[in-house]
Amino acid sequence: MKIQMTLLCLALCANGTFAKDINTKSSAAEQVGYSFGYLMGRSNADAMKDMDIDAFITGLKTASQGKSASLSDEEMTRALTQYKKQTEAKQLIELKQQADKNAQIGNAFLAENAKKDGIKITKSGLQYQVLQEGKGKTPKANSTVKVDYEGRLIDGTVFDSSIARHQPATFQVSQVIQGWTEGLQLMKEGAKYRFFIPANLAYGQIGSGDAIEPNSTLIFDVELLEITSK
Repeated sequence: MKIQMTLLCLALCANGTFAKDINTKSSAAEQVGYSFGYLMGRSNADAMKDMDIDAFITGLKTASQGKSASLSDEEMTRALTQYKKQTEAKQLIELKQQADKNAQIGNAFLAENAKKDGIKITKSGLQYQVLQEGKGKTPKANSTVKVDYEGRLIDGTVFDSSIARHQPATFQVSQVIQGWTEGLQLMKEGAKYRFFIPANLAYGQIGSGDAIEPNSTLIFDVELLEITSK
């Protein structure tokens, strides 16, 4: 059904109705064609922004009418491969620019943060602030711990929070980002710390998902609830 609807969309886009002003008074076929075309364009906007749309429609129309292509399969493959390479190269450049910008912002933030009262700095560059001292045991790298935490970007955006989920996290100390592995081993059970983690001790130049960009400095509020095993 999905394939049939996609083909319907392509056929409607190719018959010339895309040039019309479509509204609720248009025919059902026109409204369906417009809707599928618009949604396709919106969901593929980034991929299509450097594409010749007129040429795209020509290829669409030619194929939907069963006519022979003006380019061979080999020529189309070569064109698409080259386009992919150019797109990937452009994305890498943009990624590098974003990473460099985030690194500068993060370094400036950490430099200012280091001047504040109560901020301690380890040899690795991890900054931390003791919000509440603990009285229990201190975990080791191979310990399994239960913690409550909230992670933020330096602009205050919360990207993850076990506190909001009302569900503490349990994991081995050595199986998280380096800043956490180091920071947790400074704490005792019952302690609450705030970690200011440089990008090289977090997700580095790769980042993580859509929320954490490359070279992002991160802030975590962490409460060490208990060490569940050694």
